[in-house]
Amino acid sequence: QVQLVESGGGLVQAGGSLRLSCVASGLTLSSCTMGWFRQAPGQEREFVAAITWSGISLYYADSVKGRFSISRDNAKNTVYLEMNSLVPEDTAVYYCAGKRINMREYYYWGQGTQVTVSS
Repeated sequence: QVQLVESGGGLVQAGGSLRLSCVASGLTLSSCTMGWFRQAPGQEREFVAAITWSGISLYYADSVKGRFSISRDNAKNTVYLEMNSLVPEDTAVYYCAGKRINMREYYYWGQGTQVTVSS
């Protein structure tokens, strides 16, 4: 059974930083593209960042470019999202997601971790 478990969320002041972690079990991350998504209250879930299975290609939403950084540690089967210069608009539940090489859509999802940025 595949499980993705996020951690690292919390309350932070604007301008602060947080690092989210996503630990996978039942899934080898080195064969998956991993992504981070977020959903703010009353809004649709949106893409934040992704890292391909090779780790070579990184993708970011325009709203987080230059502030957020996605990385992975295959030895720990963990994906990270480093978030800097946080603004209140970053407040949301952040979800880790994964898809195997042969999948078109993200198939595996974590339960989410809350990030709240106060002004």
